[in-house]
Amino acid sequence: MSLLDAAHQQLRGPIVLVWDNLNTHISAAMRQMIAARDWLHVIRLPAYAPDLNPTEQVWSHLKRSIGNLAVRGVDHLLAIIRNRLKRIQYRPDLLDSFLTHTGLTLKPNST
Repeated sequence: MSLLDAAHQQLRGPIVLVWDNLNTHISAAMRQMIAARDWLHVIRLPAYAPDLNPTEQVWSHLKRSIGNLAVRGVDHLLAIIRNRLKRIQYRPDLLDSFLTHTGLTLKPNST
């Protein structure tokens, strides 16, 4: 939670967090920590929902970009993956498309 607290301090705004059902994400302690932060909106994914997880789109895009590469070893592959992820980081249009593909929005429901 300290990472989210630090992000909130730096961004100075609400955070929308999309989480799967990892046991630590759904624990009673985590629910209490979430409830104590009115600036944090958590969207929980169903048990198995890769189509709703924007991260799946990131990995799919990355795998397509390295599919036909010949690498010299694990270190070379790691360097290429880091480079490609860094490129994605600076393409907000691409990042937006990953979220758009899920049909989710960053705006919490106002109900």
